[in-house]
Amino acid sequence: MTDRSSLRGAFDEDAELYDRVRPGYPGVLFDDLAAVAGLGPGARVLEIGCGTGQATVPLAERGFRVTAVELGPSMAAVARRRLARFPGVEVVVSAFEDWPLPDEPFDAVVSATAFHWIDPAVAVVKSAEALRPGGVLAVVGTHHVDGGSRAFFADVQECYERFDPATPPGLRPRAAALVPADSGETDRSGRFGPAVFHRYERELPYTTGEYLDLLLSYSNHRALPAARREGLLACIWALADGRYGGRVVKRYLTELRMTRRL
Repeated sequence: MTDRSSLRGAFDEDAELYDRVRPGYPGVLFDDLAAVAGLGPGARVLEIGCGTGQATVPLAERGFRVTAVELGPSMAAVARRRLARFPGVEVVVSAFEDWPLPDEPFDAVVSATAFHWIDPAVAVVKSAEALRPGGVLAVVGTHHVDGGSRAFFADVQECYERFDPATPPGLRPRAAALVPADSGETDRSGRFGPAVFHRYERELPYTTGEYLDLLLSYSNHRALPAARREGLLACIWALADGRYGGRVVKRYLTELRMTRRL
């Protein structure tokens, strides 16, 4: 069984691949974040788990002063390269759990597709401690949902069931409307007010090669034993190229959850 810490560290194994293939985030998400949180140029933002800077760049483009904390040194190096033109951005290599908070509080804490990797005993409480009263915690999640190449995603289940024994039988992507809006972790903390949710859906096309590269950026695929992983990828390649003309369309739901520190 692969533990949480090893999966969390898997992203740093090929930071350039991650940066190239991950889809990023809709620009309107950052406009909505700025509007709800009341952030203007010069606002102080702490980003947890910045990866290669896919959310950091649009934050910096809006004039925010960003301190980005990233566990993986290779990911952080790519982020620094992408963010070199923004003097108001600092990328720090550290686990968020271990990073000492500065004396000056932040106007917003942002985490894009990374908050679930943080120790749940630390994530919400330390985020609250990092914020000024009234500051906003913004958590972004990305989900693969029903849509796009529906028949392909039904057929590819056979590949997963053959090569990944952890795959639930008959697994299918959920409709976006069935993905629950969950604010339990902040509600239970007593440190934040009611959550506000914004949701964005889009479909992105991939060639077979691009889609396999995308899969190799996912920690659960990288964690498979080499023989199983190679068998799975070969099975998916044969299916996508042989039956679907070398093109896969994937539908994404991106969710922005915002809660204000009490």
